[in-house]
Amino acid sequence: MPQRSRTKVWVLFVLFLLLAVVGSVSYLGWRQTVPGVQAVSTPPRFLGQKTPFTLSLEARRGNVTRVEVRVVQSGTSTTVAKQESPLGRRVEIPLVVESGALGLREGNATLEVWARDDFWRPLRRADRAIAGYPITIDLTPPKIELLAATRYLSPGGTGLVAFRVTGAARTDVSAGPLVFPSFAYGPEDRGARVALIALPWDFDPAVPLAIRSSDEAGNAAARGVPAEIRPRKFPRDTIEIKDAFLQAKVPELLPQRPASEPLPDGFLIINRDLRRQAEETKRKVGASTANKPLWQGPFIQPRNSKVFANFAELRTYVYAGREIDRQVHFGYDLASTRQSPVPAANKGVVVFAEPLTIYGNTVVIDHGLGLQTLYAHLSSTAVKVGDAVEKGQEIARTGSTGLAIGDHLHYEVLVNGVSVTPLEWWDGKWIRDHIGKPLKEAGLPEIAGAEARDGEPAPATPARPQRSRRAR
Repeated sequence: MPQRSRTKVWVLFVLFLLLAVVGSVSYLGWRQTVPGVQAVSTPPRFLGQKTPFTLSLEARRGNVTRVEVRVVQSGTSTTVAKQESPLGRRVEIPLVVESGALGLREGNATLEVWARDDFWRPLRRADRAIAGYPITIDLTPPKIELLAATRYLSPGGTGLVAFRVTGAARTDVSAGPLVFPSFAYGPEDRGARVALIALPWDFDPAVPLAIRSSDEAGNAAARGVPAEIRPRKFPRDTIEIKDAFLQAKVPELLPQRPASEPLPDGFLIINRDLRRQAEETKRKVGASTANKPLWQGPFIQPRNSKVFANFAELRTYVYAGREIDRQVHFGYDLASTRQSPVPAANKGVVVFAEPLTIYGNTVVIDHGLGLQTLYAHLSSTAVKVGDAVEKGQEIARTGSTGLAIGDHLHYEVLVNGVSVTPLEWWDGKWIRDHIGKPLKEAGLPEIAGAEARDGEPAPATPARPQRSRRAR
């Protein structure tokens, strides 16, 4: 081989070797610089007596193989949790920190997250904290002071609770599974809160009423609300369903129904499923409420109207001589002349104005503190969402939209979406005794016009349940 050719081969070999060395060094350098495990979630800022949270970690390459969570306080490191095994590239670790059991003290601390992956690097890194978060250890639960409460309650009725809470981030009042929001009330320096509570028509007197509070650290406190639950009976009624009624209402309320489906089956879907949807909507609308009372004095009933269906009336529906369904009717049905004016029962703001399944055209007015009134089966409406209305102002006209038997007004009083008897709120004396009195006992301002006045209209007398009504 000529000298020049041998020289050329050696040069190419050296260049190839240099490229291989440079490539290897670059590759090894890349592997060494690949970031390790990273925290992709932030722990809470406060840890209480027992604080649950989830820690999320992610490895850029490979899998997470070791995780340790520590709390460092006054130079002392306390391990909260530790896991060692292939955990996957992304891992979520549920934690429950019991600060008292770990010997942590109230005050500032740091929560450290230590983690390692299985990605190979030329030089092994020393274990280190991948993240550190400043936290506060808080072991003191909120303090609840009951100021006053409505003494006597009944199923389907309303009451008021006034209280003071210190050191809380969230506070509400519960009646079993039902939760009612509370609102700051009165002078700021008093720190008082009030809540309207509603007992559903089927309320179990054994179910406790309680004020519940929790702070940012998850510390919780509860205090019972003393009240005497007085029984209340509700009427029953039988409604006979006729083919003419089904032929008119089922296609209207269930337009997607197959033509081959029997009309009674469509009625049951409306009476059960659409009714349930309406109740869920009422609960959601109940959250749209002012943080102060907007109403003044007793609520009013439309003039010259007669109650012909009662609150919490258990209705049995009969078709072709046999029972096909049972449902509870909330509110009152008020009859007057056809398409008669519907007045706002009290001052407030419109929070709902549209069709609502079985209720047809519906308007809901918010009166503050979770108290609302509902007007349904309307033939037309004169207000829209956001409108402020005065007591007695015409908001609509009665009708027969929805699952209505003839022209009438379906009227409800709701507390946080729970229907209660309108009879109480039509009665100025009841408002004074059950709402105004606990406010006065708590040393808080009474709601304007809450006292009974001479010349107030007498509350309507509920109609006696009829033995049978026909849906024609």
